[in-house]
Amino acid sequence: MTIQPPKPDSRSWTPPEGSWASSAANRRSMLGNRNRDTSPERALRSLVHAAGLRYRVATKPLAGMRRTADLVFGPARVAVFVDGCFWHGCPDHFVAPKTNPDYWREKIGGNVRRDRDTDARLAEAGWLVLRFWEHESAEACFRAVLEAVSSRREALAKRGAARPE
Repeated sequence: MTIQPPKPDSRSWTPPEGSWASSAANRRSMLGNRNRDTSPERALRSLVHAAGLRYRVATKPLAGMRRTADLVFGPARVAVFVDGCFWHGCPDHFVAPKTNPDYWREKIGGNVRRDRDTDARLAEAGWLVLRFWEHESAEACFRAVLEAVSSRREALAKRGAARPE
């Protein structure tokens, strides 16, 4: 038998030093958010895998970059990101929290700036970046991924065939 510690009383709770949490419940909720294997990612991966495409999950497309893509097709140089509407500031669905608005404005704005920087760095290195919102249809995202990876693989094959031995 394990004894569970009592849950903190929200009236007497104070956030840890430097915490963004406005309540104990908010902190528990935010700590439970996943950064990979979300439902939209899994739905897309399932369709892509069923079509016979193979990829790496939550991998850095570039060795020196501290950012990971949700799906990485290495030889074809295609990086796929499935962005959450809240965390990446979806223009259709993002609603700024009323609590601690300055923190969240900076946090989400920083995420968007990092996304644009990631896109630019990958494009400069010859990668194709595909970004989808979590609310987009997995089937539509799958069709875009399939077309992009297939066309990039065909282009690689043509370049390889054109090389003299």
